[in-house]
Amino acid sequence: MSGQQVSRGGGDAVLYTLGSHGVVTVSLNRPESRNAIDDVMIDGLLEALAWVENESTARCVVLTSSHESVFSAGGNLKGFAAEESIIDKHARNGRLPGVIAAMMRLKVPILCALNGHALAGGLGLVLACDLALAREGIRVGTPEINVGVFPFMISTLMLRNIPRKRVCELVFLGEQLSAEEALELGIVNRVVAAERFAETVADWSQRLAGKSPLMLKLGKQALFESQDLPLEGALALLQHYLTLAQGTDDVKEGVAAFMEKRPPVWRGA
Repeated sequence: MSGQQVSRGGGDAVLYTLGSHGVVTVSLNRPESRNAIDDVMIDGLLEALAWVENESTARCVVLTSSHESVFSAGGNLKGFAAEESIIDKHARNGRLPGVIAAMMRLKVPILCALNGHALAGGLGLVLACDLALAREGIRVGTPEINVGVFPFMISTLMLRNIPRKRVCELVFLGEQLSAEEALELGIVNRVVAAERFAETVADWSQRLAGKSPLMLKLGKQALFESQDLPLEGALALLQHYLTLAQGTDDVKEGVAAFMEKRPPVWRGA
């Protein structure tokens, strides 16, 4: 879109742009490596997410790929065989979880525009997003077992999104799923025909950007913090969030706008 300024994270590995109405597009941009998730890619993602966190006008993120058919092929297998100490390997293995945590704690919703295949750690990035639109024809999966590896670091995200036996099918057999199968399992929200994909992504992102930024932030935090709590603890935490929300100007504005039959003007306070 015109007027956007392109910023670069990790060199050119990740591009991020602030577009209209506060929609930030973050693009994985290493097509020559099929967007392998290595230190350079992770640095770029962390830089982009930190920029969004500190950008007051950001309203939502669209995470996508500049590759014509691959979102991300996952981790760089060369790193598994690299000659380094076990301490260094352990530290490196914590970097992808750092990105996932940053995504899930980000102040704005992340919409994955899944315009290509997402495998291994690439699927982990999809699962860490709040919403996902899949272009018709893409595939997802965890083929690591086929090369003697296992998707340890994203398995916990898989178990939070997919029924256990289907997780076992994916990680033990290493077979890939079609976009429609991913939809059936709840990995993505919609499967969209290629000719309508960009239009649908724009529609969803603009709709997100039009909501109260404060309420989206509080709501996303509440979902993240309550998802693994026992019922009583979750209800107590959500009671606090509800009371906090009721004291904000945005709740008062939302109710007033509804009663007065006009669009709300969010203050983010």
